[in-house]
Amino acid sequence: MTETTNGKCRILVVENNDEFRAGLTASLQALGHSVQAVGAVEAAAARDPGSFDLIISNLEHCSSTNGDEIIRAFKLGVTSARARAATVALHEIVVTTLRFRLGHIDSTRRFFHEKIDIELPSDLSLMNSVLEYLLDRVDKMGLVKTEQSNLFVALDEAFVNAVKHGNRNDLTKLVRVTAELSPAEAIFTVEDEGDGFDVREIPDPCDPANLFKSTGRGVLLIYNIMDEVEYSERGTRLRMVKRPENTKSEREIAN
Repeated sequence: MTETTNGKCRILVVENNDEFRAGLTASLQALGHSVQAVGAVEAAAARDPGSFDLIISNLEHCSSTNGDEIIRAFKLGVTSARARAATVALHEIVVTTLRFRLGHIDSTRRFFHEKIDIELPSDLSLMNSVLEYLLDRVDKMGLVKTEQSNLFVALDEAFVNAVKHGNRNDLTKLVRVTAELSPAEAIFTVEDEGDGFDVREIPDPCDPANLFKSTGRGVLLIYNIMDEVEYSERGTRLRMVKRPENTKSEREIAN
């Protein structure tokens, strides 16, 4: 389910009448909503209905007098007084539905907690699918805007380090990945079966001079992207925490 702001939302229109579908879509877009329209239920299923805030389907089959008026209005366009009234009525339906969702459905999200455990061989070709899955779960939880957070870069660096430097590309050794997702934060742990290293040898991420060094650049990227980074004593386990921007802002104000 997507995040909504200012009463606007993502709407999926499912309607087999081309003329009505086009008119309804145009009216909803004019109200500021993001709209996708399809002509059949099968096509709607392919669009991942769970990613929409509201689905409007088969209004043309509405048998009430008021429903018929709205349908005729959208078929005629949105220039007449009747069409404008229909647009206002539709807007009220959308706003009411969205208000209910925000007040009763999304309010339960704060109780959600998801834990993911993945164990796989030290094969870099497997990493991309694992990354995509984890980022998809973060997106679904509405935690972090993954495209803007560079979360992919940090996780990718952690995985590559575990495979190449930790397990030395030994396919008999495993990489264990854990993700704990909640409304407050996303905690990722990457653990290898290597010999470890001296954590004290990690370049200081606060020293700008280290940004130009060829060694340890992946670790520096992780430190700069994540909100918390912690290595185990032997260096075989890396714990990373990423928090939503609004959570970080509130914490900074409190401090």
